[in-house]
Amino acid sequence: MWCPCPARRADERNPAVQRRSHKAVLAAACLLLVAGCSSGGGPAAGGAGSVGPAHRPGSPAPSPSASAVVPPAKGTVRVTGTLATGLKSPWGVAVLPGGDLLVGERDTGRIVRVAAHGGKVSEVGSVPGVAPGGEGGLLGLAVAPSFGTDHQVYAYFTTASDNRVARLIYDERRDPGNQLGAPNTIFKGIPKGHFHNGGRLAFGPDRMLYASTGETGDKALAQDKKSPAGKILRMTPDGEPAHGNPEPDSVVYDYGHRNVEGLAWDADRRLWASEFGQDAWDELNLIEPGRNYGWPQVEGKRKGGAVPPGYADPVLVWKPADASPSGLAYAKGSLWMASLRGERLWRIALDGTEPVAAPQAFLTGAYGRLRTVVAADDGALWLVTSNTDGRGRPRPGDDRILRLVVS
Repeated sequence: MWCPCPARRADERNPAVQRRSHKAVLAAACLLLVAGCSSGGGPAAGGAGSVGPAHRPGSPAPSPSASAVVPPAKGTVRVTGTLATGLKSPWGVAVLPGGDLLVGERDTGRIVRVAAHGGKVSEVGSVPGVAPGGEGGLLGLAVAPSFGTDHQVYAYFTTASDNRVARLIYDERRDPGNQLGAPNTIFKGIPKGHFHNGGRLAFGPDRMLYASTGETGDKALAQDKKSPAGKILRMTPDGEPAHGNPEPDSVVYDYGHRNVEGLAWDADRRLWASEFGQDAWDELNLIEPGRNYGWPQVEGKRKGGAVPPGYADPVLVWKPADASPSGLAYAKGSLWMASLRGERLWRIALDGTEPVAAPQAFLTGAYGRLRTVVAADDGALWLVTSNTDGRGRPRPGDDRILRLVVS
């Protein structure tokens, strides 16, 4: 599959890219905010059941007491330990009841369980049918709120013909390495590519399943509402279109994306997404149902009315060398964005839908490429590196899971 951005991809494969200083990154981010970062607000476009950003279909509107306290402009990050080492191309992470982690390895198709206390790694099993290649393989993992009774794990993965979502029974009573049942495909036919497969999977506060997809390098798919590529999808746990979607017979929740790999909800149930741009701008978007996020007509923010109206502007943008974002999490009133090529963790403190201040960069270059960040129940973060994915420089012990205390 041809990738439309060879210069960008060459940079991602080459670890010797020039890093900007911390001071310069913050200064550039300040300029972006001053230039007019918007919330991407406005009425949701198209379809029955569309709602504003603070109220998701199927969920009660949040009360004022549910809103987050505005965090300080400056935060902190402290690495308090390494939970696990020796993981191979880790990608998706799901938190089990009790705090243990399920971690999927993109290129091996394995799922392992990592104990939240002590970090013991045990093999759960492998997902049949995974066909790794390029940016494809075993990608997102999720467990439903009903996991305590149904023991089902959801996986987004690449096969020989497509990307798909399946669920598997996780039976802890069976021998390690043989604890997964056969996959039950609930949604298939998502276009696959060597690049831009999306892949993040998460249950929202409305108990619906969300999946992010890429446009596989075929830019036109992002604007084609009949294709699930270049979209965020919203479905029931059985893979059916969720009530309140913009089109009642479609799982498509929004469109116009290049490659979303991060999904997170804030304290007021607003959905945020981190997205790879091409050569100009990576994006943080506030997601509203039915909205068009512009790709390929727009990368980054619109300029001077040169682009037809109707596209949602990103809230923040970054140069690809500073970001190339993958995972996204919400904790302590801020969004936390893991960056691959940028090799840093970004903190975006929020006051409602607006950043409190310029984004802060942490851990720049300290642990290499950062793939996934997940909020723990106690407000800490789990941060997963991605140096064995074919584009990084593996260090002894890679890949690893770090525990971060943040504010």
